[in-house]
Amino acid sequence: MAENKTQPTDVSVEDFLAAVEHPQRRKDGLELLDMMRQATGQEAVMWGPTIVGFGSYHYRYSSGREGEAAAVGFSPRKANLVVYGITGSHEAEDLLPKLGKYKTSTACVYINKLDDVDRSVLAELVHAGYQHVMSELHTP
Repeated sequence: MAENKTQPTDVSVEDFLAAVEHPQRRKDGLELLDMMRQATGQEAVMWGPTIVGFGSYHYRYSSGREGEAAAVGFSPRKANLVVYGITGSHEAEDLLPKLGKYKTSTACVYINKLDDVDRSVLAELVHAGYQHVMSELHTP
């Protein structure tokens, strides 16, 4: 079975964020780093070259595919901030409408800049998403 492309690395999260070219993405990335540390109680780890992750869990699909993934995380991309793992909790249904200006895809939230969203709602989403993944999706 093929190995996941996105694996944890030993790259420094702080060095990665310091090298983000876009000044707003760099600033927002540093703020998200602190927010997610507090919301999860975990230290950040780079997953692949561009994802800052917090916590990890083992998943197993009915197809037999399994692997490790970050519980929650973010990536300061050129076009926007991508936040992972915050849409699946039971609380997300009530919290997302209160977040502010964002877009979603299947499992990601796209934010242009943190000033577009309510930071306290985002922190609640991160905490709820982390708890959801670690308690309900975690497979020993």
